[in-house]
Amino acid sequence: MPTSIDTPTPPPARSGLGGLFARGLDLLKRHAAELIRFAGVGGTAYIIDVGLFNLLYLGMDWSYWYAKIISTLVAMTVAFAGNRHWTWRERRGSAAAHRQYALYFLFNGIGLLISLACLWANSGLAQVWPQYFDNELAVNIAANFFGVGFATIFRFFAYRTWVFRKPKLAEVLN
Repeated sequence: MPTSIDTPTPPPARSGLGGLFARGLDLLKRHAAELIRFAGVGGTAYIIDVGLFNLLYLGMDWSYWYAKIISTLVAMTVAFAGNRHWTWRERRGSAAAHRQYALYFLFNGIGLLISLACLWANSGLAQVWPQYFDNELAVNIAANFFGVGFATIFRFFAYRTWVFRKPKLAEVLN
């Protein structure tokens, strides 16, 4: 008959906010390297996105809707190359690049809709409180802080789950 010395007992499951925090911390530890690479690629794409958005919106007087669409398309193309060849390079396997590219742009399209939803919310708030929301700073915060932030959280999980999946054992052995 095994004793408590022979078999370690798992720590008691924590519930509530402490348990949620512990699970979140464990998730961060397990995926730290992946998150750092994703952040590096994303940071580069973010600089391109914000820079091009402001060049088109403020420098060339484009509509912020069109400026955000174009800046996002350019940034996502750069990010695809970085994520495929660096962040999840070990997950490429024999997956066709065109399949990954199509899924990547599908999920980036959803991410773009998230950013545009934040711009839409800001434009609605500008109707009520124009002194706070009807200016270039508020548009930039809506598009490039909230929009990109929410979309990035969505894209991280979508990419690692569906786009850059772990290769199957048969693909690794070949």
